[in-house]
Amino acid sequence: MESSSFSALDLARIQFAFTISFHIVFPALSIGLASFIAVLEWRWLKTGKAYYKDLCLFWSKIFAVAFGMGVVSGVVMAYEFGTNWAGFSKFAGPITGALLTYEVMTAFFLEAGFLGIMLFGWNRVGPRAHFAATLTVAIGTLMSAFWILASNSWMQTPQGFTIADGHVVPVDWFKIVFNPSFPYRLVHMTLAAFLVAALAVAATGAWHLLKGRRDPAVKKMFSMALWLLLALAPLQAFVGDQHGLNTLRYQPAKIAAIEGLWNTETNGTALNLFGVPDMQAETTRYALPVPHLGSLLLTHTWDGEIRGLKSFPREERPNSTVVFWSFRVMVGLGMLMIALAVAAWRLERRGRLYETRWFHRFALLMGPSGFVTLLAGWVTTEVGRQPWVVYGVMRTSQAISPLSAQQVGLSLMTFVVVYFLVFGTGIYYMLKLMHAGPHITRDGDDDTREAHPGERRALAFTA
Repeated sequence: MESSSFSALDLARIQFAFTISFHIVFPALSIGLASFIAVLEWRWLKTGKAYYKDLCLFWSKIFAVAFGMGVVSGVVMAYEFGTNWAGFSKFAGPITGALLTYEVMTAFFLEAGFLGIMLFGWNRVGPRAHFAATLTVAIGTLMSAFWILASNSWMQTPQGFTIADGHVVPVDWFKIVFNPSFPYRLVHMTLAAFLVAALAVAATGAWHLLKGRRDPAVKKMFSMALWLLLALAPLQAFVGDQHGLNTLRYQPAKIAAIEGLWNTETNGTALNLFGVPDMQAETTRYALPVPHLGSLLLTHTWDGEIRGLKSFPREERPNSTVVFWSFRVMVGLGMLMIALAVAAWRLERRGRLYETRWFHRFALLMGPSGFVTLLAGWVTTEVGRQPWVVYGVMRTSQAISPLSAQQVGLSLMTFVVVYFLVFGTGIYYMLKLMHAGPHITRDGDDDTREAHPGERRALAFTA
């Protein structure tokens, strides 16, 4: 790569986008699976049905791989703040550094402290103690999301600070953590993690149904995942709508870029269903607008006004070409998730959920959609924030370390090779585990298996 084509800033942004894209999919899967495993273990203790424990053991293996790869990729990103983004670390470190420290001292310590019991303590501690460890790990993953989203949301809607001697100084930690976008983004991301896991579980169940398995474990994980999808996919659409209203208030340029809207329209704003935004020509080519729909969706009024990109200085406009399509990928796949869930509900009512092969193929194809939607959402969020690294306070160009394009380019190429080798192997192993499916404890009717004495005491306690 020649420095004339890509500057150090360009390459550093590409490198961070590459590494965080690999990283984010693993914590998202871990968050969703941890809670799913906790529910499975609770159902095993409550009912004594062996297939719940079989599913616990099966998904715990996949969770362990995802958790490990998430930790490793997260450590790499922490180093990147020092190597590539020293300007940001120096300026914003008093806030972002503290928030990430809280995440390590609370969430990560909980996860790491009880993960060993969760994975290897089945025959070493009692059922109640083991369930407590599983529940603690699940809570730890949610706490991790809390602190990470608090830090990132502060960068999106910063408040509660002052600037002195070239860096931010915390003034009100409550305002810093609970900044205006944080509640919406925390709920949106948590639901996204649950949807990622639900779609992965449903796709795994669909694969084994297509292969002819009809044992209780496969049927149960398939139905549980689809019921969760039915509950959360429409809720996610509502939360996304509320998040959009918040973004319109605090980051209006991002909304204009998402909609490919260049001119401020009076008496109602149209919504471009399709188009190709051209940043140089300041227009959206091949636009397919629907009158007033933009106002209805973004302001919940018939004639609500939305500022166009031309009302912002050129140097403060996000790349509309990117976020216009990343947003539509996210929304389009979200609609398919709702369609999948509704189809599952109708098939369940007709007693055809486990025998309809076209639906199983649909669920299998939708398996990766949670990850794609997650990445599309983060692209929309982060590219739409540009050119700011701390919105309205610090530009991304001010955050870069004093490095040459050659230095950043070399590290980027190294990351690409290593990541595809290491994490590609991990992903392959997870897919291999999913392909194998849950092990059946005993042939025949698992529902009749008698619990051992320790399990019976736990059952009596939880009944």
